[in-house]
Amino acid sequence: MRDLLRHLLAALRAGRPVAWCRLVETRGSTPQKAGAAMLVFGDGSQAGTLGGGCVEAEVKRRALALVAENRPDVCAFQLDSDYGWDDGLICGGRMQIAVEPIVGNGAAPYFERLSEILERAGGCTEAIVFDRQASGLAAPASFLFDASGAFLAAMRGESPPPQILDPLRPLSSRPRAYAAHGVAYLPVLPRCTLVIVGGGHVGKAVADLAAELEFDVWIIDDRAEYVAETRFPQAERRISGPIDRVLPELAITGDTYCLIVTRGHSHDQEALFHLADRGARYVGLIGSRRKIKMIFENLAAEGVSREALAKVHAPLGIDIGSQTVPEIAVSICAELVAHRNLGKVPGRPRGVEF
Repeated sequence: MRDLLRHLLAALRAGRPVAWCRLVETRGSTPQKAGAAMLVFGDGSQAGTLGGGCVEAEVKRRALALVAENRPDVCAFQLDSDYGWDDGLICGGRMQIAVEPIVGNGAAPYFERLSEILERAGGCTEAIVFDRQASGLAAPASFLFDASGAFLAAMRGESPPPQILDPLRPLSSRPRAYAAHGVAYLPVLPRCTLVIVGGGHVGKAVADLAAELEFDVWIIDDRAEYVAETRFPQAERRISGPIDRVLPELAITGDTYCLIVTRGHSHDQEALFHLADRGARYVGLIGSRRKIKMIFENLAAEGVSREALAKVHAPLGIDIGSQTVPEIAVSICAELVAHRNLGKVPGRPRGVEF
């Protein structure tokens, strides 16, 4: 989403006509779910995706026509033989897509505010009216709220009426996209920081994938060459120094995920000593059950609370039979995403008793 908004704002600054296409409601089986977005530029190029196939091609065709007319619309698609037969993609669901032509800078304040929130890792909710009859409001119209539910900006509207505000859910409940009375609510949860202690093979593979999954990656290693920008180009922070000096000074919050994947037992134990009871939302430790049990017992003897150690996710990653480094990274990132989005991790192995 951040990249799409960067493209959009660049187009606005250049005076380049563009349509903002947002998937606002789905029913049944669809290639993408509510919240997906795509930009269609006046020259026919695009950024982002709504799932590909015939629907995406038709959205592009309609978007170009709406840009020419400078007229917004909500496009509905039934995914049957009309859309997808040629590609063998008959999902059987329904998609509703709000198409907002943006010609000139009238919509710039809305998108600038949305981009500002996402760039600073804040959460927000967009409420997009897509059904005039069900809502009693003009459609499409968009309203932006911050993480606390405070109104920030509107596009094709002014202050939100009560029928917009009443169904608004707090981001603390980790809501997924939902719809009520012809209005789609598209929440974006605050972006989490992922602290990776260890810049070796697993740390690099996890960092590369986690950045694509909208984590702000911080990489830490006592070896400067293992936190180089060329090695971790997408990391927000790259920190080199002794673990016992760096970690105690590191800011840890309730939105921080900590991953310990260093090159050895003693480094893992030292890192966990400084992270186990710091209030992070998640702490994970890689290793065999035997190694983990040994580390837990040693740290308990050093005064780390057993309650804090019991909350550590170890062994690390969902059990998918991982063997290679990329497979291990997938299993770890799947666990991170499940924990972030659901607050729990289905399919993870049982913890270590100590």
